[in-house]
Amino acid sequence: MKVFSSISEFNSTKKTIVTIGTFDGVHIGHQKIIEKLIQGTNNAACESLILTFFPHPRMVLNGSSSIQLLNTITEKSSLLEKMGIDNLVIHPFDKEFSNLSAEEFAKTILIDAFNIHKIIIGYDHRFGKNRAANIDDLIGFGKKYGFEVEEISAQEIDSVSVSSTKIRAAISNGNIAVANEFLGYDYTLSGKIIKGKQLGRTIGFPTANIEIEENYKLIPMNGVYIVKSHLQEKTVFGIMNIGLNPTVNGENLSIEVHFLDFDGDLYDTEIGVSVIQRIRDEKKFTSIDLLKSQIQEDKNYAISYIEKLV
Repeated sequence: MKVFSSISEFNSTKKTIVTIGTFDGVHIGHQKIIEKLIQGTNNAACESLILTFFPHPRMVLNGSSSIQLLNTITEKSSLLEKMGIDNLVIHPFDKEFSNLSAEEFAKTILIDAFNIHKIIIGYDHRFGKNRAANIDDLIGFGKKYGFEVEEISAQEIDSVSVSSTKIRAAISNGNIAVANEFLGYDYTLSGKIIKGKQLGRTIGFPTANIEIEENYKLIPMNGVYIVKSHLQEKTVFGIMNIGLNPTVNGENLSIEVHFLDFDGDLYDTEIGVSVIQRIRDEKKFTSIDLLKSQIQEDKNYAISYIEKLV
């Protein structure tokens, strides 16, 4: 997959079949659209192209910088590449771009920049300045400039009762099982392993502390989770705590993973951790011994759960 950091960078002599959206989560609803896109390119000998945006348009238009996203740009790119997309254009969304008229968008971007053969888009898609244009306008531009418009009907979209908003809500509430069902894969946290206070090591449960650089990434509700990761060419399971470590009077949010069957050095390593199941809320214990006992109980539960998976 070729990745372009702006529309102006894109260059191809082939015709393209395009879809547009933020695709946050690349969930099962998005996947239906992307499968249509890839099928269309196979039939028409065109290249597939996804136009997406960063920052998220809501961050720019609504001043909603606090919006939390399901994917980092790297995570989204990886998911789309696995699906077989040919070209991904990640365009910087700003006020200037939002002020493009609908026809300017159709002519200068779809035709001049993307050499478009067809666009596949949802029935409720809106575009152009103030999101004033709709699918009927797009069909009109298609007739004028010579490209096809394939509309994804309300029935098709509504048959997948899922949205990025619903998934964000499920993750924020700790309902990982529902989120993973809607995503079609396990929700993932990606980051670098950094040195923490190393308290886990002193009580017999060493942990890897994950630092997530992207402050817009949605972190699940505080608590203890079963997770898995791919470390040194093997799948390793673990238990993850997200929270403040109240038993030792922690003040800052930390994400710590105790891997069940791994003893290597991970410092400064970039890893991805897939969140499988929530075990419990984070608790404050009156002693370290009670904390150790609870962690062992969590570990036993996780091992029992994992044995049913593998």
